[in-house]
Amino acid sequence: MYVKTIELDHFRNYIHLTMDFHEKVNILLGPNAQGKTNLMEAIYMSSFGKSFRTSRDGELIGFTNDQARIKIGLVKEEEEFMMEINLRQEGKEIKKEGRKILKLADMLDHVYVVVFSPEDLRIVKDEPEKRRKFVDRELSLLKPVYYDDITQYKKSLMQRNALLKEKEVKQDLLDIWDDAMIKWGCRIIRKRREFIKKLSGISSTIHENITEGKENLEIRYDSDIPWSGGEEELMEMYHAILKKNRSKDIFRGTSTRGPHKDDLQVLVNDLDIRHYGSQGQQRTAALSLKLAEIRLIEEEKGESPILLLDDVLSELDSQRQKFLIQTLRDLQIFITATEISPELSSSLPEKRIYQVLEGTVKKEEYIPI
Repeated sequence: MYVKTIELDHFRNYIHLTMDFHEKVNILLGPNAQGKTNLMEAIYMSSFGKSFRTSRDGELIGFTNDQARIKIGLVKEEEEFMMEINLRQEGKEIKKEGRKILKLADMLDHVYVVVFSPEDLRIVKDEPEKRRKFVDRELSLLKPVYYDDITQYKKSLMQRNALLKEKEVKQDLLDIWDDAMIKWGCRIIRKRREFIKKLSGISSTIHENITEGKENLEIRYDSDIPWSGGEEELMEMYHAILKKNRSKDIFRGTSTRGPHKDDLQVLVNDLDIRHYGSQGQQRTAALSLKLAEIRLIEEEKGESPILLLDDVLSELDSQRQKFLIQTLRDLQIFITATEISPELSSSLPEKRIYQVLEGTVKKEEYIPI
């Protein structure tokens, strides 16, 4: 799978842009704040229908207009198709080949995009919410029905929390939202456990290769609802935990237990590297996780994703840069950077280089030194 063309109108700092891309490597060079990441953001939206930088679509519309448009031509299994996203302050419209996509979950099985940014390198040491978002994003791409599960769970959680904040909490209504949280939460927990088991196996092999066999990586699912048996046992366990914590939840005005409190444990040689690992170990583990994410998509979907390396190469040493590029030779890759070394450039024989400046993009035939 690869992006063939893109057309932007009033998207971020691009008034109008039309360009085509190389099937393998596309390098976007230029100073900071010129529009390199904006272009990555537009490509990402063809997969998820939303940005990886903001939850507010209105921020994506250029200052001089009240609407924006993204049109992306893609090739999947040798067939070409067009994704179009029209953004307005009051909402957005997504189309594939001119036909409206009504639910975001229905969009997720068309285009597979993985983004790797400096923020992803901090996933190991950052707060649990970042790791949950990583799991939710990948699972939604692999199994679009999961996106519906997580959406319904968040709605139930929001309603339960609103009820808990009322001066007089109605117990019968609380029972209703407990049941809803249990229904959707159990679906999430089961899918997360299965996914993290696969993720751990693949990332462990990758990590061993990066560290030349010196380190063993293990990813564990730290579920807020302890469970090791069948589906019925999980529902009973979740129900009992909600009942036990009901008084505390009412006192605090929020739901203190559930998959919205889940986390991942990232262990290297049996040590939790969030607390005991070096920065190098944390970054290597993060790299292993992202590469495992790509491998999972290839195994589950039978298709290679499009990879966006957004200003991440400068955060990796030369050894990890080389490993990353060599591992991903069969993918279409987009790289943003202020500059790129001649050594790295020479290791990418199939590439196209662009200069990005103030919302304009110009194809170059060489890399300035």
